[in-house]
Amino acid sequence: MDSEPTRRVLDPDRDGAALKALTHPLRIELLGLLRQHGPATASELAARTGDSSASTSYHLRVLAKYAFVAEADHRDSRERRWKSVHTLTSWSNEAMHRAPGGRAALSALRRRQLEHLERSLALHEADLESGRLDAAWQEPSGLSDSLLRLTPESLAELWEALAAKTTELAARDEADPRAEQVVVFTAGLPLAPEPVPDTAENAS
Repeated sequence: MDSEPTRRVLDPDRDGAALKALTHPLRIELLGLLRQHGPATASELAARTGDSSASTSYHLRVLAKYAFVAEADHRDSRERRWKSVHTLTSWSNEAMHRAPGGRAALSALRRRQLEHLERSLALHEADLESGRLDAAWQEPSGLSDSLLRLTPESLAELWEALAAKTTELAARDEADPRAEQVVVFTAGLPLAPEPVPDTAENAS
């Protein structure tokens, strides 16, 4: 894959079909595998996902139709290798909420992200248990959650600060032989206050 990060920003008004195509769970998984491990054939991806090579080949062609993946350099003429075109895919939540079907697509994409988190957690635990990961990773790894009171502007600023810091650290560690792939999940989900029960209606 290219060493320089590339981002594709999807517009739900212009890219509605591409967004819909991306919500398929196997396509999300295939795209993630290509980004994580680099170019691969449909057969190699089938071995990783447990699906048939016919199925992975079909879904790769759909991803290629909407420019998420493209053919990579072939090691020989007998195989067709695929690569991810971009390292990141993003969209405007506001635009998604305005577009017809956008909310459903956004919800489906977020559910796929949660499934990715579950798979990543299982792999992480197995890698530590088997010794494939050095014990030095035990302490800094993990999940956390916190409840903050923030304005919309502060939440947007937090996202920007996280993006800037992760970019900085990834660039610093790129050539370090001790560096490993780290799956970083972030969430900022504002919650409205729960309605106060109307005790007057329930009074006897």
